[in-house]
Amino acid sequence: MKVCLRIAGDDIFYYPDLPVSCEPEDLARYWREQPCLVVEILSETTPRIDRREKLLAYREIPVLKEYLLIEQDVPRLTLLHRTEGWQPLSLELGATLRLESIDLEMPVAELYEGVDFSSERQ
Repeated sequence: MKVCLRIAGDDIFYYPDLPVSCEPEDLARYWREQPCLVVEILSETTPRIDRREKLLAYREIPVLKEYLLIEQDVPRLTLLHRTEGWQPLSLELGATLRLESIDLEMPVAELYEGVDFSSERQ
């Protein structure tokens, strides 16, 4: 599912790993324009784009409340809230993830359940 942004009269599309829309009228077949939450899973090639370019673009969505970045090589999340001025909050294994936008609270460890970080990736 894509996210469509209208910036300076242009339609810009991004492909986040998970956009969540809480707006009943946001029903386009292939994209969402009003996500309240966007989740990106970082890979080797995407951190710079996800942390800068996409963050700046997504902040333009008036109803977006939270932006969550999930690292896959280390057990760490970065959560950015509109109400906190988009300041990054780093969460590690012992922390609890709270997503106000979808009323979810869960241990960070649950997101990484079954993932072995001690083995070297091929």
